[in-house]
Parts: sequence; structure tokens; C-alpha cells
Amino acid sequence: MNKRAGLGRGLDALIPSLDVKEDDKVIEISLKELRPNPYQPRKTFNQDSISELAASIKEHGVIQPIIVRSVLRGYEIIAGERRFRASQQSGLERIPAVVRKFTDQQVMEIALIENVQREDLNAIEIANAYQALVDQFSLTQEELSVKVGKSRSHIANFLRLLQLPDEIKQHVSRGTISMGHARAIAGVKNDKQKKELAEQTIKNEWSVRHLEDFIKTLDEPQPKEKPKEISKRKDPYIDQLEENLRNRYRTTVKIKHSNNKGKIELLYYSKDDLERLLELLEGKIS
Repeated sequence: MNKRAGLGRGLDALIPSLDVKEDDKVIEISLKELRPNPYQPRKTFNQDSISELAASIKEHGVIQPIIVRSVLRGYEIIAGERRFRASQQSGLERIPAVVRKFTDQQVMEIALIENVQREDLNAIEIANAYQALVDQFSLTQEELSVKVGKSRSHIANFLRLLQLPDEIKQHVSRGTISMGHARAIAGVKNDKQKKELAEQTIKNEWSVRHLEDFIKTLDEPQPKEKPKEISKRKDPYIDQLEENLRNRYRTTVKIKHSNNKGKIELLYYSKDDLERLLELLEGKIS
């Protein structure tokens, strides 16, 4: 097994220990004696991929031994949990393994970086893993950035996601909104507003740029309206018309109505957005 490129600089001395060499002692361990890595940040495994590996193991056996460490009751998997799960599915009772010594911190770092390198984790899982490293070993963001070979701003951006409301974090985990969307929303202070922005982003299929431009309009000072005008803006008929137009044109719509006359404003946030609205108004697209 070749050393993977691009791993965190703090793990350079550890990665060779994950290679199985010709002079390594390989032993057969009962699957019942094994338990998954408790620091494994990946919470879900692709079942189709596991099933394919199980079919291969049934035919050829486990070709590459897993790496484990000895614990109080049995062994803990350091590298090879997919092979372990596939072996269980294929009906094997024992699996080849190499026993190594690792500290808790090394185990956590390896689990995180190995998964990140394979892009097996979603953004929230990565953020939780980073936070676990910070909490468990009292690391600063700067120290963590050195450990995992990422910039401090990269670490900070992921950790900010953990401040989002739970339902937005679930959207990120499911992929219904992207990391870019979540970062933009995280900059908004009001939680209720964050949730509304997430809902609008999903409903209207906003790009990250469109969302960012929309959030900028929230920070712009709004002109004070006279009490009489405010009262008119609460007309339920006008509110319904605005809602219908927002759904139709997928943008902010304002209707200013007074004495049976007024104007309709459609907001756009880029040249492309303007062209889209013009095409809708001209009836070129539905």
C-alpha cells in the first residue's frame, strides 16, 4: 500500500504504520472480538458498496489485513471498518489483522483524515470531527490546522456550521443545501431568519451567489414608513398578491398600493437574474 498524498503534516510519521509490510505478523481475529473505532466520524456507510465488497470477500477472501489496536476487551479497528462490515455480511467468522500501538489522539486523527481524504464525510460530520479533536485534546484552531494540513480559515468555516440550528445542519447532512449555502446563512444572527433563508434556498433553488446577494439586502437600512403606509401594507389582499408573485418569479416582490394605484417592484441580484426575470415577463419561459 502506498502512502497517501495530501494527508495532514502531523500524521506524516504515523501513516507508514498503516502500511502492511512483508515482515508484519498477520493474525486471524474473531469478528466477535472486534469493535469499530469510537472516534470514527463517519456515521453512515454506503450499503451498496459494502455488499459489493462482501461478494468479493466471499469469492476471494480478505486480501488486505485490517489494522487494529489491542484494548481492554478485544481489539479496536483503526483502519478497515468497511472490510470488517463486509466480512460480517459475507458470513466470515475471522479476519486477518495486524496489531499496532496507537494513542487515542492518533486514532482520532487517523480516522478523521483517512475519511476526509476519501471524501466519505459530509460537511457536518467533518465539523463534528474537528470539534471533537479540539475538545478532546484541548487544541487551538491553529494547532488543529497543522494536524490536519488545512488552513485555519478552513477549520473556522467548518466549526461555524455547528452554530446553525439543527434543522439546517440536517439539510447540510442530507445535501439539500450545500456547504456554501450554509456558510452564507451562518453569517446571519437571527435563528428564525436563518431557517427562513434555508427554506427559501431549497424552495427556489437559489445558487450560493443569489443567496449571498439576498442576505446583503437584509443588512441594508430600510426607509421608515409612515404609520398610515404601514397599515396599508398589511392589506391581506396585497400580501397574497406579493406571495403569488414571489412564487411565480422566485425573487423578492414589493407592491406599493395607494388610492387604487401604485407600483410593483421585482428585485434582481445579478445580470443573469435580470435576464431571467425579463424572459419570464416576456413569456419566453414558463
